[in-house]
Amino acid sequence: MERTTTHRRLALFALFFLPGLAISSWVARTPDIRDQLGASTAEMGLALFGLSAGSMLGILSSGRFVSRFGTRPVVATGILTTVASMPVVGLGAGLSQFWLVTAGLLLFGLGMGGGEVAMNIEGADVERLMGRAVLPTMHGFFSLGTVVGAGIGIGLTAARFSVTWHLIAIGVVSVPAALLAIQRIPAGVGMENPQSDKSPGEAVWRDKVLWLIGIVVLAMALAEGAANDWLPLIMVDGHGLDAALGSAVYTAFAAAMTIGRFGGGWFLTRFGRPAVLGASALIGGAGLLLVIVVDNQFVAGAAVLLWGVGAALGFPVALSAAADSGADPAARVSLVATAGYVAFLVGPPALGFLGEHYGLRNAMIVVLVLLAAAAVVTPALRKDAVLSPQ
Repeated sequence: MERTTTHRRLALFALFFLPGLAISSWVARTPDIRDQLGASTAEMGLALFGLSAGSMLGILSSGRFVSRFGTRPVVATGILTTVASMPVVGLGAGLSQFWLVTAGLLLFGLGMGGGEVAMNIEGADVERLMGRAVLPTMHGFFSLGTVVGAGIGIGLTAARFSVTWHLIAIGVVSVPAALLAIQRIPAGVGMENPQSDKSPGEAVWRDKVLWLIGIVVLAMALAEGAANDWLPLIMVDGHGLDAALGSAVYTAFAAAMTIGRFGGGWFLTRFGRPAVLGASALIGGAGLLLVIVVDNQFVAGAAVLLWGVGAALGFPVALSAAADSGADPAARVSLVATAGYVAFLVGPPALGFLGEHYGLRNAMIVVLVLLAAAAVVTPALRKDAVLSPQ
């Protein structure tokens, strides 16, 4: 049993890594893709609504499919759709076809939105079996994937390497790793008991504590998603950096998130979930505030590190809290993860439309307000058992 659980954990590390690699490969090349398409900020936001449409479909159907079929087929379908989307985006950029880039992003959103909810349900089950927090580390591998992908993107941007061949290569390399990891995911996890006379998650929608956790997840996921989709362009258009330096700042953000997630276990053990979530919201908010208001490239670049550290632990720690908050942990994780991925995948395109009218830096004020709300909500959960130290 212990060996099987270890294999599942390692497989999930790989399955979290691959979407991070994919999304950062897209993000690091967004200035080049925008230039090849000749698109405005609003038009780039419109392309991201392809991602949003796919995301919403994947997110809203994932919990239902997991309840019926278990996590394994949902994870498999999601991850393979995610990695297949990158060549489509690359071809769209190479052919200067806006609709093809949008279709690729729709596939990406569909795969990630559906697959990631199922992966978090799977991860919460592994966490339960191991008796310790492992979701932050799993999300750390997502962030590690973003660091690797962004690093590759920086090098290829500086070398003026083809966006098309770059994204095709990411898809081709990812497929074998995905297939190998899927084999380690057991069948049946998360399936609804057929003898139950209640629909999955029927009770959790009325749980006030879970809704408060959802607010924290919403803010933290949007803080992460906004950076993943817009940070290079914020630094290029909002602070005057060139494309390579804009990608480098995004890499620094991803590295800060990775360090925060891999190193967060000690802080969770020492201070507990309430303090960690509250501090995360405050640190992330401070970094984002500096990016918005300070007209200095060095200060803005350094502030991105605070933004990354602050966004690192909120999502996975809140998911762990949701799993521990009562009966039917799969439904609880599904509900909170859905709120998170709505913010992560659907929120950034809306920020693009705000950015077209008010500037991308000013559009981030929406994220800042939500982080402030998360900081206010977290103390209200302090006395709840699900937020006790691990």
